[in-house]
Amino acid sequence: MSTKLKDLLRTADLSKADIELLLDTAAKFASKPLRSKKALSKKTVAIYMTKSSTRTRLASETAIAHLGGTPVFLRGDELQIGRGETISDTAKIISGFCSALIVRTFAQSDVDELGRCASVPVINALTDDDHPTQLLADWLTIRENFGKNISGRKFVYVGDGNNVATAWLIMGATMGAHIVVATPGGKWAPNSSVVDAANKIANKSGAKIEVLNDVKAAVTGASVVYTDVWMSMGDSESDRAEKMSALKPFMVTPELMALTSSDSIFMHCLPAHRGEEVSAEVIDGPRSVVWRQAFHRRTTIQSLLYHLTRGDLKGNN
Repeated sequence: MSTKLKDLLRTADLSKADIELLLDTAAKFASKPLRSKKALSKKTVAIYMTKSSTRTRLASETAIAHLGGTPVFLRGDELQIGRGETISDTAKIISGFCSALIVRTFAQSDVDELGRCASVPVINALTDDDHPTQLLADWLTIRENFGKNISGRKFVYVGDGNNVATAWLIMGATMGAHIVVATPGGKWAPNSSVVDAANKIANKSGAKIEVLNDVKAAVTGASVVYTDVWMSMGDSESDRAEKMSALKPFMVTPELMALTSSDSIFMHCLPAHRGEEVSAEVIDGPRSVVWRQAFHRRTTIQSLLYHLTRGDLKGNN
């Protein structure tokens, strides 16, 4: 008996077949946004956010509208959950009104509990631990630039070993890619349990996983150089000076990009701080694909909603 993936709570929930299906459909939505304009007709989708958002909110509301549904945006301070109502009770209430729930919040445990308690699909649109919807948009952008055959290519993430670095490792491992994460050592490195999980996936997929502290060695010959802001929402301001100092050598500059392959691209999940993690010459230069990445936040969330509500995804079980 085949299983169905009810929720997308973590990047690791998706099998390679799921990812390929989602990307194929998202590519179709990119060229024809209204091709499934009745999929969520007369249905609502809740968007619950306790973190501020530009791309995720716009992408989610637009994706729902393009499927014929109605987005219902909910802030944490607008719900009774802000006054002590349990996550379990909130999940059950939302399930009675909506056909899916998109969540952007701090604690991964909150999203996990929403998934357990909701009877409708729950999509993690960012937590402090993971960012699966971003990586779907990233991977579609990579596929547009390099095709499905990624043999011989190296994909490099540079900077803070944060939630995006986690998702980058897991997605790349699942897709069988050569994935590198270059960070300072110590507390700014990716969590060792995440690296172990990525290597376990890589043992089956044929991926190659590297975690380096030498940024120049990491990007040499790379097809992709990817970075993120150094201070994320929820980071302690008391760590700012130490963190900025540790990450300064990892700024993506024209000199760093000169070490990459001749057809390399620069990626960033945005928002960007020019002069910190990336120079203006790089992010606003000809190799930057950041605006296409941002565009694909909509196409991939639209694809996720379409397939999760139909029960098309199988997961890794």
